[in-house]
Amino acid sequence: MLTPTLAQNYCKMSVMVLLILASIFVAGLFLFGFLWALKNGQYDDAEGPAVRILFDDGTISPPASDEEEKTEEEI
Repeated sequence: MLTPTLAQNYCKMSVMVLLILASIFVAGLFLFGFLWALKNGQYDDAEGPAVRILFDDGTISPPASDEEEKTEEEI
């Protein structure tokens, strides 16, 4: 049976250390982006746009076409 040498084990562990450092760096970037958005007011009005579409803004809908009026009169 072949046993891995010390250099092969060291190479595998150095890749793990590199991946861990890269993941910590990416997590730091996401944290920085979140804190920047929080500071600039991106989350101040979280419910506004979602609920705003439900309110009546006072616009008048266009009149119905002639065909729709005739079918409503016939009924």
